[in-house]
Amino acid sequence: MKGSCLCRSIQYEIKKLNSPIEHCSCITCRKAHSAAFNTSANVKLEDFKWIKGENLLSEYESSPGKRRKFCSLCGSQILAKYDAKPYFVLRVATLDEDPGQVPELQIWKSHEVPWLSYRKNIPTYIEWEPGHK
Repeated sequence: MKGSCLCRSIQYEIKKLNSPIEHCSCITCRKAHSAAFNTSANVKLEDFKWIKGENLLSEYESSPGKRRKFCSLCGSQILAKYDAKPYFVLRVATLDEDPGQVPELQIWKSHEVPWLSYRKNIPTYIEWEPGHK
């Protein structure tokens, strides 16, 4: 499967996801991704390959030994790497293809934002809502 950042300056390829997909609601994921939660899965180092733009990666150590890597041009979070672990924590939303899996768990529910709603009756639209300008 292939993936990329928003500006497509960074591209990668993975053989497979090596863990279930999870949602993380911790405050650092929420802040880093400017979202209610982050969706990720582990990818073993040997199952990951940079195709283009690895030199454009910037990183931020958000907690001791955890480095978040993102595109220095568009800011897209691509993955995180723990110093002592043999895998990347891939941001699943950067995949350009369907991984064929769905999220199986949520972690850090204690940090979940109170305004997040999974109501089934919330209106949905194929693209923009009617009247959007």
